[in-house]
Amino acid sequence: VICTFRGIVTQGLSLEIGETIQILEKCEGMLGIFPTSYIHLKKAIVTNRGQYETVVPVEDPIVTEVTSTLQEWALLWKQLYVKHKVDLFYKLRHVMNELFDLRRQMLSGHLTQDQVKDVKRHITIRLDWGNEHLGLDLVPRKEFEMVDADQISVSDLYKMVEPCRIPVPHHLFVSLKSFTYNTMGEDTDVFFSLYDLREGKQIRCFLEMFPRDVSYLCFPYRCNNENEWYQIHENIIRKSSTKYTAPSTNYGLIISLQLLRGEMEQIRRENPMIFNRGVAITRKLGFPDVIMPGDIRNDLYLTLERGDFERGGKSVQKNIEVSVYVLYADGEILKDCISLGSGEPHISEHRSFVLYHNNSPRWSEVVKLPIPIDRFRGSHLRFEFRHCSTKDKAEKKLFGFAFTPLMREDGTTLSDESHELYVYKCDENATFSNHALYLGLPCCKEDFIGCPNVPSSLIFQRSTKETLWISTQLSSTKLTQNVDLLALLKWKAHPDRVMDILGRLRHVSGEEIVKFLQDILDTLFSILDDNTDKYGPLVFQSLVFIINLLRDSKYYHFRPVMDTYIQKHFAGALAYKELIRCLKWYMDRSAEVVKQDHIQEAMRALEYLLKFIIQSRILYSRATCGMEEEQFRASIQELFQSIRFVLSLDSRSSETLIFTQAALLNSFPAIFDELLQMFTVQEVAEFVRGTLGSMPSTVHIGQSMDVVKLQSIARTVDSRLFSFPESRRILLPVVLHHIHLHLRQQKELLICSGILSSIFSIIKTSSLDTPVQEDIEMMVESLLDVLLQTLLAIMSKSQSQEAVRGQRCPQCTGEYVSCLLSLLRQMSEIHFQHLLDNFQSKEELKEFLLKIFCVFRNLMKLSVFPRDWNVMRLLTSKYVVWNSYFSLAVLYINQPSLQLENTTPAKRKNQDSFSLKDV
Repeated sequence: VICTFRGIVTQGLSLEIGETIQILEKCEGMLGIFPTSYIHLKKAIVTNRGQYETVVPVEDPIVTEVTSTLQEWALLWKQLYVKHKVDLFYKLRHVMNELFDLRRQMLSGHLTQDQVKDVKRHITIRLDWGNEHLGLDLVPRKEFEMVDADQISVSDLYKMVEPCRIPVPHHLFVSLKSFTYNTMGEDTDVFFSLYDLREGKQIRCFLEMFPRDVSYLCFPYRCNNENEWYQIHENIIRKSSTKYTAPSTNYGLIISLQLLRGEMEQIRRENPMIFNRGVAITRKLGFPDVIMPGDIRNDLYLTLERGDFERGGKSVQKNIEVSVYVLYADGEILKDCISLGSGEPHISEHRSFVLYHNNSPRWSEVVKLPIPIDRFRGSHLRFEFRHCSTKDKAEKKLFGFAFTPLMREDGTTLSDESHELYVYKCDENATFSNHALYLGLPCCKEDFIGCPNVPSSLIFQRSTKETLWISTQLSSTKLTQNVDLLALLKWKAHPDRVMDILGRLRHVSGEEIVKFLQDILDTLFSILDDNTDKYGPLVFQSLVFIINLLRDSKYYHFRPVMDTYIQKHFAGALAYKELIRCLKWYMDRSAEVVKQDHIQEAMRALEYLLKFIIQSRILYSRATCGMEEEQFRASIQELFQSIRFVLSLDSRSSETLIFTQAALLNSFPAIFDELLQMFTVQEVAEFVRGTLGSMPSTVHIGQSMDVVKLQSIARTVDSRLFSFPESRRILLPVVLHHIHLHLRQQKELLICSGILSSIFSIIKTSSLDTPVQEDIEMMVESLLDVLLQTLLAIMSKSQSQEAVRGQRCPQCTGEYVSCLLSLLRQMSEIHFQHLLDNFQSKEELKEFLLKIFCVFRNLMKLSVFPRDWNVMRLLTSKYVVWNSYFSLAVLYINQPSLQLENTTPAKRKNQDSFSLKDV
């Protein structure tokens, strides 16, 4: 209905805007229930035709939900005004208007898939916010849409919340709208930079959040003393008002800030108008979070910090300008290798600003030097110093210069730090055509120490009282500043030092390793191929070190680089033999070695070691048409024997062994997918069952190991291996065995409930395609009784708190209630019959029924679920009613007074006078 119709005509039907009606017949002429112009026809699907048929519109379910929710909110919204809840009244009106706009966007049909996903996310956030503030029910969702409670397990329904959003990159779009400065009568450059107060320099990573597409009016500050310009940001932040002039409203600049979310390619597709205007893209000052193979970059950031110069016979201090050049090995100035900022054309010469009469100027100017990698070696920077005349601006006299090579003799580049450069005297007539005349001179103190015997008769003499300070920062994927790393990459030049080079890899910083990850891995496997017996253990240790480096949260995002390398670049077809041998050797020594740090490191690296092993075997098999297949399978069998050996050791008296077993258990579930590439599902499941079965069954091995053991089981259940029916039949008994032991001892209940929830979810999903009666039967036999005992124990502890404080039960109560409901819901009539047949006596049956009746009675008394979890409350009530009914019926029928076969004929005849036929 698109317009309200009062129905005042004969046989008229009143309609309210927004209502949904089903059209059964259309009549021509004026007579009818309502005019056709008051409605908009929509396609629909009719199910269960007849008196109780259901009509569902053919549209996105979230559009239907928005429509029905807004209709429900409209009545409650008016009540807010009546009840004087003005603040919520206006907030809800704002949210409703936003939902109208978002719904209109969904119906337009002009959105991309990414835009539809983003609009749905915004809709669900607002729907959930409104339902919460209006006291309405929580709506379970999956991928932004309402779920059908009959299609998922109760455990999934209990855990269901809005999916976690994947972090996405953010880009800040800055646009200068206008700039007015009345007192300036010449051309002006406006530079934008992000400043980090904590580090006191230009920011490297933008984290602050700005509203979407908002314009700001900014007023410029003036520096009272140009000598303080280099720290103008700090002075404003520290409110050192004597060093700057407060902004005036007579001039200023207007900028707009817009936060764009997503990858750059996505932003280009969604915002074509922005990029059609020649927008400048600024890369981070440093590397992004992930450097993928093929992402080549070679930028050197140069900061002109400060200098100290002599007067040179003048009565006043100099006006010093610094000219910066990049020169190649042949002395030629590299063209267009200096950038002042994104969007500006590259230049061949940079000239600093000039501070009036200042022999100790501080510039703090930053320029970028995008030098090609093939031109980096042999190139150097030259800084020329000129005095600018205050009378004639064109008059500039050269009085000195400084220089520094970009690469040292050992092949490393200029380090990321501040450099103090020597200043050499020269005059306007000096020529730099022969650059070799000064490149042989020391450029700094470190160079002077390396060549102390410099002749004093050279053309250029050093000015001992003059110095230039610069700082550099290199962002390169192909150049390094580390001597040890360079020695590793060029190991063939020093074959006699390979052992020492491999040993020093641990001293290389993580930043350098992840930058050159592919090159380092290629080098390691080249060394391994060169002499496996000699270098094998050291290469293994180096590989373990690199793998564990990527486990650090700082470098975790580089794991895709390793995955890409293994799948597309790794070529070590023979490496698997040595990797298996070294890994097994480490495991076998765990029982006899006291210090096990190196063993624990190998256990933590198990996932990627197996990836290298499997990929190496695949490459070998392709090259040899499957030769030595039996030997490989035997070696994997022996490796798993070593794994089971490590886990079976008694670690209660050895803390180091506990850490070794914990590291192995943490890494173990991650190798399943790799094994599935070479073995069948049943074979891998047998490997895993034997490993899980080798763990001690007792729950008294220590709380920390209990947790690690259960976490490993939880990851096994969540793995792809467990989703296969043929492997689940093999793994489920050993998993349930460990869960049963912990529930019986009331240990680690929260972790156990999570494992059970995952199992029920997997079985529910599998039941749509394959039979799961056998899985349910195992669950009933192993868990039903112990689940009831666990719930009774938890409820008895929380019942007193519930009565006194009115608090809800602990979180694990809801977890176990959902597990119990999941099990009962998935049980068929056959399962219930088998359950009853398994009771040996009526007393056992009676005891079981009393347990379940007590559990459901407590569920009615205790507040297990929040009040807005209406779906869970209805499910609980459904099973409480039916199970309580059957429990009461069974107890009633089995009471001794109604067992007529046990009474005498006379007594039975006497009882017949009562109305027992109904019974």
